[in-house]
Amino acid sequence: MWCLAELDAAYITCMEDVLALYERPYDAKEPVICLDEKPVSLHADVRAPRPARPGHVAQRDNEYRRCGTANIFGVVEPKTGRHLTCATPNRTAAAFARMVRTVVRAYPLARTIHLVLDNLNTHREKALTDAFGLREGRRLWRRLTVHYTPLHGSWLNQAEIELSLFARQCLGTRRIDALDRLRRETRAWATRATRQRLTINWQFTRKDARRRFGYQKPLSKRSEYEWRSAPVARSGFLARHLARHLARHLRRSRRVHSPTRRESSTRVGDGRCAHGSPSSC
Repeated sequence: MWCLAELDAAYITCMEDVLALYERPYDAKEPVICLDEKPVSLHADVRAPRPARPGHVAQRDNEYRRCGTANIFGVVEPKTGRHLTCATPNRTAAAFARMVRTVVRAYPLARTIHLVLDNLNTHREKALTDAFGLREGRRLWRRLTVHYTPLHGSWLNQAEIELSLFARQCLGTRRIDALDRLRRETRAWATRATRQRLTINWQFTRKDARRRFGYQKPLSKRSEYEWRSAPVARSGFLARHLARHLARHLRRSRRVHSPTRRESSTRVGDGRCAHGSPSSC
C-alpha cells in the first residue's frame, strides 16, 4: 500500500513528468535509466553452519557478528533489461559521482541519457564537479536529462523494483561478511540479469494516476491563466447583467405603479382630483 504525501502542484508536476517519461517508446539514442541506493549490513557467522545432507536440512545458528555496512547502487534500464547495479563502501557524493560516470560511459552514443533520481542531497551536479573538477563534472552532467521524483515519491523510481529484485534473487537470507564478496555477488547477478534481459513492465500511467488520485490533467501556462481569469470575467459579466436587469425591472415598476399625467391632473369640470376627493384636498 502506498502512503502518499499531500498532492500539491509540485508533487503532481514531478509525478506527471516521470510517468510521461515511462510512457515514451524506446529510443536507443535517449535511454531511460533509473538509479537509487540501498544500505546493506554485512554479517558473519559466529558458528559454522551445517550443510544439508540426506535426511537433514541445512542448519545455521541465529547468532551472527556485524561486519559493518555497505551500499548498493540499483541502476537499471527498464525497457531493455540492462542492469548496472553494483556495490560500494558507502553512498557519499563521491560514490554517486563515480556511479554517474559509469552510466555515462555505458552509453557513449546516446544523444542524452534520461536519469530518474530521488531528491537525495547528493544527487546534484555539485557532486560531480567536486569529484572530477568543474569542467569534467559539467561535461558529465550535461550528458544527462535528470528527472526528479516528487518529495516522498520515490515509489515512482523503478530502481526501487531493481533493488527489490536484487534483495530477493541475490542476497536472500545469506550472510555476506565482506565488501569484496558482496561486489562479486552483485556483479555476477547484474551480468546474469542483463544476459536474461530481465526487464521491468511498468504499467502505472498518467491516466491511472489522475483516476486514482482524483485530479485533473495539468494545464498549460496559457490555459491555466485563462482558467484562473475566467471566473473573474464571468463574475463581471454576471454583475453587469444583473445591474441591467435590475434597472429594467425598476423602470417597469415605476411605469406600472406611478399615475399617468392625465390621471394626476385635476378634473376641473366636477371639481374633484384624481383620487375622487374635492379639489381642495
